[in-house]
Amino acid sequence: MFRNSNPLIYLLLFWWVSLWYSCARSIEEVVPPQEPMEEEKSYALVWAEEFEVDGAPDPNNWSFEQGFVRNRELQWYQEDNAFVENGVLVIEGRRDTFPNPNYDPTKPDWRINRPEIQYTSSSLHTLNKHSWKYGRFEIRAKIRAEEGLWPAIWTLGTGHEWPSGGEIDIMEYYDGNILANAAWAGAERWQAIWDDSRTPVSSFGDPGWDQKFHIWRMDWEAAEIKIYLDDQLLNTIDLSKTINQSGNVNNPFREPKHYILLNLAIGGQNGGNPKATPFPSRYEIDYVRVYQKQ
Repeated sequence: MFRNSNPLIYLLLFWWVSLWYSCARSIEEVVPPQEPMEEEKSYALVWAEEFEVDGAPDPNNWSFEQGFVRNRELQWYQEDNAFVENGVLVIEGRRDTFPNPNYDPTKPDWRINRPEIQYTSSSLHTLNKHSWKYGRFEIRAKIRAEEGLWPAIWTLGTGHEWPSGGEIDIMEYYDGNILANAAWAGAERWQAIWDDSRTPVSSFGDPGWDQKFHIWRMDWEAAEIKIYLDDQLLNTIDLSKTINQSGNVNNPFREPKHYILLNLAIGGQNGGNPKATPFPSRYEIDYVRVYQKQ
């Protein structure tokens, strides 16, 4: 080790270290904290459902669809199949057998001429409670990617018949694919024009993908809608092209507000055959958050 017995050297060394420490402290005090990125500053949380209270979903936020509803699906929607447990909303699909309370074999309507209910599930929505136009919608959820299951996170335009009010599918799963779609009105009543995207679950390269939570996000602005899964862009919808060909709304993604739906469908026109799928099957939602630009 080097040694020097000259005291002047030590005095100068002490003075230099003290000066350096004083300058470093001054610089630290005057440097402001790092500003958040512009995109982070532009959004503010305007509504959230965190599912923190066990039991029935908060009636201030959610209403339920009832019975057989759409797409010739197999499930009977009822409130009993949705509950909050350990910080998540559980929508449980069950294989059940009950008589159809509306059964009438003389009617052509598939909702009525089915003698039995063979599956039950739930569909929740924020209609007449909460709706929005534009913003960032973020949902953390876990689905089961199995045959016959059709979970979804989607929106519909308020006050207008489908599809003239518009539909946005932030997430749908069926037939091995994750879908990210938008629909608006064609020339005929109940005819939709679709902008859709299909991403195979197998493309994620994770055999346990459906045993984990994932984050779906929609960024909806006046020019376009972008839908993401775990920050992977799935679809971009150009709103200059989403012009209704019928109905009293010109553009369903620039005019009406939309409300949110969370549901687990079973079978039907797209869901596939659930015969070999184990039940009960749980679709779990950790949170739903809506941000808007300020």
